[in-house]
Amino acid sequence: MNLFDNISSKNVMKLLYVLESSKVVVKKNQLFLRNIAEQNMIGFIDEGLVEVIKTDYNGNRVIVEELEENDVFGTFVTPLNGEHELLALEDSVIYIFDYDEIIKMKMDKDYYNQFVKNLLLIMNEKIIQKNNRIEILTKKSIRHKLLEYFDIESSSIGLRVFHLPFTFTELADYLAVDRSAMQRELKNLKEEGFIEVKGRKITLLYDKY
Repeated sequence: MNLFDNISSKNVMKLLYVLESSKVVVKKNQLFLRNIAEQNMIGFIDEGLVEVIKTDYNGNRVIVEELEENDVFGTFVTPLNGEHELLALEDSVIYIFDYDEIIKMKMDKDYYNQFVKNLLLIMNEKIIQKNNRIEILTKKSIRHKLLEYFDIESSSIGLRVFHLPFTFTELADYLAVDRSAMQRELKNLKEEGFIEVKGRKITLLYDKY
């Protein structure tokens, strides 16, 4: 799902203009928009790969969300506070919209109505993703967090074989667990015949757990 699905390039440019969007270009490994919690904004990843990260008072980093090309983020779709930052994993181009401008805009144009429809559909997808994340984090053990995550990834594509979208270090951050403890549990799951692991390729060998 793309924020500009079914909208011509010409009308996309009109939307960017009338909504007074700003273009942000960031380099790989650059932190940006540190005060996103204070901005009532919507961001659109036009190019690149970005992580929303949170650092707690002990300095531990947790990946809240990974954002790919065509993804949307912001204070309305992602509850954020001053502990959150955005990190570009690749050179990235982001368009920033003022959420208040979107809401108060009165434009009787098909392309604007399509834009709002797309935004609502994306928000619904975000809710589903966040519910999945909550389901994972509520699991008490690292084993069950891993298996729940694997089940969700597998179900999303309808296959038992899938590739992790990030590194194992980032997976530990995403699951909010210790990386070494997670690696031990992955080793146990392989030895017990639950999974096969080749690089980032995961094959599920079980029906249910």
